[in-house]
Amino acid sequence: MTRWQPVPFRDVRFTGRFWSERLETVLTRTIPSQYEKLGESGILESLELKDPPPPLRIPRWPNGHTHQVFWDSDIGKWIEAASYALHHRRDPLIEARIEAIVDRFEAAQLPDGYVNFWYLGREPHLRWTNLRDRHELYNAGHLLEGAIAYFQATGRRRFLAVMERFVDHIRSTFGRGEGQKRGYPGHQEIEIALMRLYRLTGDRRHLELALYFIDERGRQPHYYDEEARARGEDPAAYHQKTYEYQQAHLPVREQTKVVGHAVRAMYMYAAMADLAAETGDEDLRRTCERLWQDATLRRMYVTGGFGSSAGNEGFTADYDLPNDTAYAETCASVAFVFWAHRMLHLDLEGRYADLMERALYNGALSGLSWDGTHYFYENKLESDGSHRRWPWHPCPCCTMNVARLVASVGGYFCSVAPDGLAFHLYGGATVETTIGGQGLRVEERSDYPWDGRIVLTVTPAVPLRMALRLRIPGWCRGAAAAVNGEVIDVDARTERGYLVLDRLWSPGDRVMLDLPMPPGRIWAHPLVRADRGRVALQRGPLIYCLEAADHPVPVADLRLPRSAALAAVPRADLFGGIVTLATTARAIRTDDREDLYRSDPPSEIEAPLVAIPYFLWGNRDAGAMAVWLPET
Repeated sequence: MTRWQPVPFRDVRFTGRFWSERLETVLTRTIPSQYEKLGESGILESLELKDPPPPLRIPRWPNGHTHQVFWDSDIGKWIEAASYALHHRRDPLIEARIEAIVDRFEAAQLPDGYVNFWYLGREPHLRWTNLRDRHELYNAGHLLEGAIAYFQATGRRRFLAVMERFVDHIRSTFGRGEGQKRGYPGHQEIEIALMRLYRLTGDRRHLELALYFIDERGRQPHYYDEEARARGEDPAAYHQKTYEYQQAHLPVREQTKVVGHAVRAMYMYAAMADLAAETGDEDLRRTCERLWQDATLRRMYVTGGFGSSAGNEGFTADYDLPNDTAYAETCASVAFVFWAHRMLHLDLEGRYADLMERALYNGALSGLSWDGTHYFYENKLESDGSHRRWPWHPCPCCTMNVARLVASVGGYFCSVAPDGLAFHLYGGATVETTIGGQGLRVEERSDYPWDGRIVLTVTPAVPLRMALRLRIPGWCRGAAAAVNGEVIDVDARTERGYLVLDRLWSPGDRVMLDLPMPPGRIWAHPLVRADRGRVALQRGPLIYCLEAADHPVPVADLRLPRSAALAAVPRADLFGGIVTLATTARAIRTDDREDLYRSDPPSEIEAPLVAIPYFLWGNRDAGAMAVWLPET
């Protein structure tokens, strides 16, 4: 087992305005409104098992699939997010709603432990006949995560008991024993849930089942071929054409490229890192590191988004990162945060936290509107104004995914070891934990991500020898620090991306950390054709974009001179107070010529340029947006 463990989010209390605001919005607006949408869309009604079943709300596709087969997962994710909310403040209404849902699950569960409302209500004779397409194990995973979260928030075991019986059924159904199916999920997720159940109960059978699902994947004879033939179908007629779509084209440990559906991939990689950390499996760890390199060096958007194609909701070719047709599903960035967090705990290396932070503040947070009730499913990096947030979606997976991430985001801030505490993220938080059996409270005060000046007050119950590790972000240059006024040589004391302060700490000791945040430019690898001749803007952990609402000329006409000085400009009038980037750019004139082609270049004029954080775009009137700007 790795020596570093996350500090649970329930032991992290936010005091800074950024995460306090986002958390409050999710607790008071997002989670309650999502329950209403679950009702309006028919998802809650599906738990009633009406006879005959009502007409489908979402018609089947030509391949026979409908989003309704994974409605159970949406309920599981909502329960998980709502349970995290209960940790922050108990709410009798939320608890009553969850209890009513648990009543339905308890009543519907079959004697053998099986419970899935699509199959129980519509196709009871077809259960476990199409793992490739029908999401039974994926649904089970999200329901299990919801049950664990609800138990941890309330101490109530009913839902957890239902799901433990279901897990027992799954364990008896799948495996390498006589009479068992050698199957595995078409959409990975249950592996993460099983690892959480293992950590909750200490029952190693849950870990072993997760490991089975990972290691059986992609082996020959191929299970998806066998089950297709058993259904009377030709495996060659599979609508996705390749098992790369589910990362089942090769045994997992032989895979070298990040391929297929981005969310499935990220969930699987997170589970693999979990298993590697828990078991010390070096081969699995090397596989994780190999896939990490491929994903982050060749297939990741600058926002921490993943998936360049809507066709497979995922990956295409190396460096294929179009902006206006980017898919970059919110769920993929959320799942990447999960993966990065687990990779971080393999050896506490700052590069994993750097990209966890990038995906969190940009690719994931962009999926949730400022008001907390509208969403992006796809997170494009360029838009003509037609891409807008929606109040719900026929496939509402991203809505609850971003809600459960924000509701538990405190759990990504710090990790604890027998001899130390590490801060990965900043934003104004009070952390309470124990080291060596001694109580410890650390107050981190800052206005991060708007300001890089950070003050930490360390208060052990008694004087305590430990190493306090503070991440120095990869984007930061010239970090400075002092302990009780004594200046620290940051470069000399930085190890693997963390400033290490190993000393005897007494109550009231103070650390001053300054992470300069000048506006900066980012250029893509030259093989990213969509971004050649273009530049993106960043300040601190935030990627910025241009939006039509801030410009008197079309966004597409703006050009940023390389010599233009960028200024960080606080704007109290926008989104409760943010920092924008501003400069003078050049704009191509389109009103001084009628000829389609001419021998002289277009004329240009000076124009103001204002950039806002990418995660905030799409919250005002419809208009164009761009992350990558032509550079002159």
